[in-house]
Amino acid sequence: MKTLAKLLVILVMTVSVKAQNTIGPMDDYSTQVGTLVSMLNDMKNRVERTVKDLSVEELDYLMDDKANRIGSLIMHLAATEAFYQVYTFEGREFNKEEEEQWGTALSLGDKAREKYQGHDVQYYLDAYNEVRNKTMQLMKEKDDAWLAKLNASGNMNNHWGWYHVMEHQSSHLGQILLLKKRLPNK
Repeated sequence: MKTLAKLLVILVMTVSVKAQNTIGPMDDYSTQVGTLVSMLNDMKNRVERTVKDLSVEELDYLMDDKANRIGSLIMHLAATEAFYQVYTFEGREFNKEEEEQWGTALSLGDKAREKYQGHDVQYYLDAYNEVRNKTMQLMKEKDDAWLAKLNASGNMNNHWGWYHVMEHQSSHLGQILLLKKRLPNK
């Protein structure tokens, strides 16, 4: 009986872990778009799990005078995704209002180090969630043929653009993990 109980626990854990680690089509999306959205959401969930318990001091930590703060990096992820929304869905770059809202976070550097501090993690995650929710809504309106469509310059298709958003998030997740390991008193 003890062995059977252990096997049952292992089976349940395996099924639940496997279900959490799948990439694939999602309801309300075309096949490839849904798969892309599931990958984007997986990456975002990893970022959120990494930062969700950080204090304001930890989000504001500056490893050196050239480093980015973790809070700035989260805003940068939101800004990059906001840029690719207008670039791929509307075929344009940021307008003046969007540039004012997102330009500092998009560029990072000294201005972002100054601007993005003193906020709790929810401030950053709210911005990230707002942008992602819009991405998900816009993606519902697109089909797999849209992914293959080239931009006006002919130098990338929409699938590559959103793949880049995901790889960009992965790259900065690595940076966030490094900064988190270097936090004082950790």
